[in-house]
Amino acid sequence: MPTAIAVTGPDLVLPSPDRHTPSAAVLQSAVQSPRTYALDQAITEMDTLVEHHGYVVVLCPAAAPAAVAQRLYAVRSVLESDRIAIVRSDLPPLGLAVLALQLRQLSVCDFSPGVLASAARLLSHYIYAGALLGSVAKLDRVPVSLQSHAKSWVPGAQFAVLATPRPELVKVSGGDGARLSAPGFATRMLYAPGRLPADWITGTLAPAWKSQDVTEARLPGESERWWATGKLVEFAAAIPDTSVLYQLVSSVRRDDCHWCGLELIGDRCAFCAAPLPPPGERPAPPVRALAARGATALPRGAT
Repeated sequence: MPTAIAVTGPDLVLPSPDRHTPSAAVLQSAVQSPRTYALDQAITEMDTLVEHHGYVVVLCPAAAPAAVAQRLYAVRSVLESDRIAIVRSDLPPLGLAVLALQLRQLSVCDFSPGVLASAARLLSHYIYAGALLGSVAKLDRVPVSLQSHAKSWVPGAQFAVLATPRPELVKVSGGDGARLSAPGFATRMLYAPGRLPADWITGTLAPAWKSQDVTEARLPGESERWWATGKLVEFAAAIPDTSVLYQLVSSVRRDDCHWCGLELIGDRCAFCAAPLPPPGERPAPPVRALAARGATALPRGAT
């Protein structure tokens, strides 16, 4: 079975583009209130995923309520499992759904669980996620100038905002709203209308970005809270081709985590959160394996 990709809400599950891409597991322990979904149920839910898939990568929005993240960490702690990776992400809701889809596509490839989980950070840099907003007066997730705040009170004002990979904000008037930095690679664009028409997205932004495919999606339930307005159209442009995603991840150097022994890319293990030591300071065998044989003591604060 491929590594399970789990998400904290059904709105983060986009339709599978083909019959080979598995769906994501929606964690009921994150969807339902802790008052109605007891901790033992959450533990059973996660334990079942681990038993069936071997490893679980949980995508959790950085903006999720504190209780959601606390419940996830509590479950992992009780299970004492090193097979659960909790990946926090600053992506907007639709962008996070795209990231989940990309990890689902890669989960059937030959990547190890450690590489797949740590690939989430890499792939996030190639997701252009933003929104067309009717107001930025309450927006606090992207830098907004005082001038833009003032303009947002003008009736009919609209703003194109890019949250990732680099924050940008421009006022949309006529056809000049396409000044948002375009991806330098082929993309598929998803857009999810709220209480604004999507004409600017489909007629101006998508052609300017040379998106190969433009598809409407359902607006995630958290989008209005994330963007601080219901007058929006959220969008996300990303690499759609699994073979290109595979090449991208494969091109990055792999290392073995010095703590848990799993493969990783980047500077930190997604499963145990251990940072990659500087070159020349990396022990040959994993520290946890040595500790199990009584060869060394556990470092203070290690989990």
